[in-house]
Amino acid sequence: MKIYNSLKNELEEFKPIEDGKVTMYVCGPTVYNYVHIGNMRPVITFDMVYKYLKYKGYEVKYASNFTDINPKIISAAKELGITEREVADKFIKAYLEDVASYNCTDIDYKPTVIENLDNIFAFITKLIEKDYAYEVDGDVYFRVNKVKDYGILSNNTLDELESGARVDVDPKKEDPLDFALWRKTTEGEQFKSPWGMGIPGWHTECVVMINSLFGEKIDIHGGGVDLKFPHHENEIAQSMALNNNFLANYWMHNGHINVEGTKMSKSLGNFILAKDFIKDKDANTVKLAMFKTHYRLPFNITEELIDEAKSLNEKIENAIKQAMIDISVNNLEIDKNFKDNKIDEIMDEDFNTPNLISYLLELVKELNTNLRQKKDYIDFINKIYTITKILGLKYNYDKLDEDSINLYKEWLLKRSNKDFESADRIRQELISKGIL
Repeated sequence: MKIYNSLKNELEEFKPIEDGKVTMYVCGPTVYNYVHIGNMRPVITFDMVYKYLKYKGYEVKYASNFTDINPKIISAAKELGITEREVADKFIKAYLEDVASYNCTDIDYKPTVIENLDNIFAFITKLIEKDYAYEVDGDVYFRVNKVKDYGILSNNTLDELESGARVDVDPKKEDPLDFALWRKTTEGEQFKSPWGMGIPGWHTECVVMINSLFGEKIDIHGGGVDLKFPHHENEIAQSMALNNNFLANYWMHNGHINVEGTKMSKSLGNFILAKDFIKDKDANTVKLAMFKTHYRLPFNITEELIDEAKSLNEKIENAIKQAMIDISVNNLEIDKNFKDNKIDEIMDEDFNTPNLISYLLELVKELNTNLRQKKDYIDFINKIYTITKILGLKYNYDKLDEDSINLYKEWLLKRSNKDFESADRIRQELISKGIL
């Protein structure tokens, strides 16, 4: 199995730290507003990664955080006339509802900044003791130039970064590139620290949470490509300073989202909230559309793509319905632990979902043909079940109850006897029950 490692900009054979086990962390949202569809791409992407790793037999521990202390939350609290905690709680709840509406797995660990403050204090203190951080008037900064590999993830050199950082330099900093680990604040929510009242810097929380949950290093660290610099670069710098490692063995980044060929942004008015995007479409449609593009590439939302995904979803759904009717009538069973070497061959090349969807549609076509010709089809439905589970697509694989089976048999009997009026009435009943 190969994963494209952003740290080395190449495909690498996946070898977990501990045989049979995988630790994975994905940067979560800053909870000051509803999330947009761009925020959902890493959610959907790494939900698929999680599910595929489970399919491969790994025991996976998956964490994604909430940034619930941040200047944006302070601003939102002022604007909404509520407390920062109320803002954070409101939008954590809204985010979890969004994640559920897109049929993504409940994440194993969902740490927050506020519950990790003591860990953050201890972490910053160690950095100060090792001379990688310094305190100035209640602020604490990280010394970037002490990390020899700084820029390794974003392919920037210190000289290049320095030349672009000398605008509006904070006079408190020793170097323009130094970033805040702790900030003194005079308004909004403040917390007592060894350096005075303030709030933690954004770049510290994730590395602290990873160390607290999993130890010094994890297998996979994921997030959107926009987090490569400075957020992920600064996480690596702190881990190098304290633990002399790159925090994760594999760094994975999903591409950004375009709308009709233009990068999504508030200023352009093409900004789509996740909760609004799914209103007139289901999660299967969104995921099929998204997975037709490889996770590392920009995902371009177009009406044509969404319409195509809707059509694909209907084809898959109708084929599964027909198969489940036949499975129920003939008392067959789906093998829900089915393994298919073709799936492994496709997905072992850096989670190649576009090729997996192409394979899924081939299987749907074969399933329909074999159902029509009364040939054996069980392997096809087993493979389809496995693929849809990996991709997080939700279809009804439940067998019909006895009453529904009898109703379906009655419909077939009325049709064969050319009692079309009764057959049509029963057919409408079967449709209303979601059977046809």
